[in-house]
Amino acid sequence: MTGVVETVNQLHLSYGGGPGQRAQASRTERKGPLSTVAIARGRARRSPDLVSKVRPDADEMLRIVLSRLDDMKAEDTTTIDLRAQSAIADYMVVTSGRSNRHVGAVADQVLEALRGVGFAGVRVEGLPHCEWVLIDAGDVIVHVFKPEVRAFYNLEKMWSRGHAATRRAS
Repeated sequence: MTGVVETVNQLHLSYGGGPGQRAQASRTERKGPLSTVAIARGRARRSPDLVSKVRPDADEMLRIVLSRLDDMKAEDTTTIDLRAQSAIADYMVVTSGRSNRHVGAVADQVLEALRGVGFAGVRVEGLPHCEWVLIDAGDVIVHVFKPEVRAFYNLEKMWSRGHAATRRAS
């Protein structure tokens, strides 16, 4: 019994009829449209191309985050330089959103911007409730708060001890 099996990459395998016979591979061009299954399998194997092969440094990442926060109308944005204080990150950004929905939208846009430049190792906490969303991008940590939660925890006071925090008008 001889049969032909076709895969997504158009490799034909011809099988002989008896046991112990090996499959022989030959490259051929496919005539006609691919099946829906073949198209789906072909897409699943491809990974999206990165915008840049180089991971952005902390200053570039901070610039991207601050730009997106400004675009999303985040309020009362403060940047704290942690390079001399801690090894957990280079910068901490603390900002506020007007409501749970605004906090969630701001956090989503920051995540999208970071992934857009090829930074995929971003960890997020608090997104389902959207009262306090923490985005840990390694060199930059972003806290997006509702105003009353921000006032309660007062992270700027704890981390700005003895150092001036940079506050942006928003």
